[in-house]
Amino acid sequence: MELTWLAILASVLMALAAACVFIFAVKNDHFKNIEDTKYQVFWSDLEEQDEHPFPSKDSDNARNAKAS
Repeated sequence: MELTWLAILASVLMALAAACVFIFAVKNDHFKNIEDTKYQVFWSDLEEQDEHPFPSKDSDNARNAKAS
């Protein structure tokens, strides 16, 4: 029976800790721009594409030669 109360106490403490972390995140605006997060993966790819918008024919020929 003591182990049951210990498990209940542990689960209540974990739930309170999770609620505190959530409240802290909301108050510090960590959820303000949630849509921006999914685009962070592609920002580095877009920067590389801006530097080299079109691949050169020499690089395509080199890739085809390696593939053969």
